[in-house]
Amino acid sequence: MSPDRTEQKTNALATAGLNLIAQALSIYDADLRLALSNRRFQVMFDLPDALVAPGARFEDTIRHLATTGEYGPVEDIERFVAVRVEQARAFAPHYMERTRSNGRTISVEGAPLPQGGWVTVYTDITPVKETELLLRARSEELSERLVAHTEELSQTNRKLAATNAALEEAQRELTEIEARTRLTTEMMPAHIAHVDRTGHYTYSNQRLSRVLPGRPSTILGMHISDALGASAFAAIEPHLARAFAGAESLFEFTDALSERRIRVAFTPDEFGGVYILSMDITEETQARVALQQERRRAMAAQLTSGLAHDFSNLLTIILAMQSKLERQDLTPEAAGMVEATKAAARRGGRLLNRIADMTGPAALRPEPTDLHQLLQDLKILADPALPQGVGLSVVDMMPGGRVMLDPGRLQDSLLNLVLNARDACGLNGQVAVSAHLAGDAWIEISVTDTGPGFSPDALARALHPFFTTKGGEGSGLGLPMVYDMVKSTGGRLDLSNTPTGARVTMRLPHRPAPDRPEGLVLLVEDNADLRTSVREMLTELGLAVIEAGAVAEARALAESLSGIAFVLSDLRLAGEETGLDLAETATATGARLLFMTSLPQDDPLRRAAAARAPVLAKPFTRNRLARALIGEAAA
Repeated sequence: MSPDRTEQKTNALATAGLNLIAQALSIYDADLRLALSNRRFQVMFDLPDALVAPGARFEDTIRHLATTGEYGPVEDIERFVAVRVEQARAFAPHYMERTRSNGRTISVEGAPLPQGGWVTVYTDITPVKETELLLRARSEELSERLVAHTEELSQTNRKLAATNAALEEAQRELTEIEARTRLTTEMMPAHIAHVDRTGHYTYSNQRLSRVLPGRPSTILGMHISDALGASAFAAIEPHLARAFAGAESLFEFTDALSERRIRVAFTPDEFGGVYILSMDITEETQARVALQQERRRAMAAQLTSGLAHDFSNLLTIILAMQSKLERQDLTPEAAGMVEATKAAARRGGRLLNRIADMTGPAALRPEPTDLHQLLQDLKILADPALPQGVGLSVVDMMPGGRVMLDPGRLQDSLLNLVLNARDACGLNGQVAVSAHLAGDAWIEISVTDTGPGFSPDALARALHPFFTTKGGEGSGLGLPMVYDMVKSTGGRLDLSNTPTGARVTMRLPHRPAPDRPEGLVLLVEDNADLRTSVREMLTELGLAVIEAGAVAEARALAESLSGIAFVLSDLRLAGEETGLDLAETATATGARLLFMTSLPQDDPLRRAAAARAPVLAKPFTRNRLARALIGEAAA
């Protein structure tokens, strides 16, 4: 029998059993909607079918009972309903007895449920009350022994009442502890849940949809396979099976639906169930990949720097000797050999420069980038380099809005891939560039061609430095440089073949750029005219500005004012101190520091400043200033 049929049969049996008891029973969930009731509940309060159907609203039931006189005369029904609903939202365990408008007396006992909502049991105690009245009326006729027994019973009841009070206090404390625990789990940036031995959720902190977009938030009672979906469940099922067998596990997987990287911990309990902790570690994974790439670059630089230095010296000697030979009276054949040797040496020098570019410092400089414009510019740049028989198409499926990317290195990488695709196509073919979002965490850009595709050897070695299929025309560093750029972002580069050619796919982290800078700017510039010009740019961007003409004045303003978001300072200022002396002040106030200068790039002060913060070269436009502010804010 399927799980759904088994569950339906179990629910039917439970409902039949509840209909046999003499008490009326109702269960409302955390949203104040009816989850379950028995037949006695409808009969006792003479409720229409609509109010005993699952999902019926609590406030509609209260309004119906108040209107039919269940609670006696009610002057303002809507206010009465609102008060009862508010009491229900702050539900506390209780026991009460009340006489209904039809003269019968009922007891009402309610208790909250761990997952929210409550269960209430209603008992008709009219016969009990009538017996009590009869006993009181005939108390004079009772025997002395019965009176003594009654007194003992009363004493026992008082003790029982005291015990009940203690239990109620303990229950209240447990409810408060549970509420605090639930609040704590709801605040955690992770999905915390528990499934029983059958795989059905018995607890969840409502965070599943944040960790795995596209999944439901309310999953109590659902089977884990239904909540996660087929692909995600297939990824975790082997680990879950081991957890059901009593083994803890910690693992990661990529969710096919959202393309997010998820870390999951399974901890078995003593009853055969499993506690689950799931976290979205997409950004952590991206940062880890980028850090690994930087370490590889540093190691490669360490290994190649000495070799490159010595080889560069050898090439210099070779070129010098060939130049001497060239000045001698050589035969045409010897002159050709000298020229070929010089060409090879110069090519070796260019190769050394490219190696230095790959292994040397090349930190990414992400800034708010219009990817739509970048792709349009790519077509304009690449078209003239393509043969007449090779077409280039750009398919842009990215949503609107700017993203944080290094536009220069991305455009260089795309041009490199387009030119490689051109070489694969020969004189006739088609090159296509497409861009779209993969889930909401990645930008996927693919370059495809209609060439012969990658050979098995090329698929295995194309990303290795110096591997080339172009013979003497290629350096074997094009794809490795693209790979370096992609990995430095925390992304991934994939090579594959299609039915019509080859495909290279770059997967880059998707980080939307902020629309505009916000906050208070401390502008430090000793030239009054220039300070006025920059202030106007800042105010046109909607920023508030305070000004200073020297470091001491700027430091005093920063110490006396709170809420400074940016410190924008010239490097050369009046007095002995420079803009660099404001670095500690900016750090202490939590402000983001930017420099502006007209000094050349090789100036020692400018180089020192560039190591601390972004440097704007004068003159600059308002848009360039805005990009610098936003780019630093995003970093």
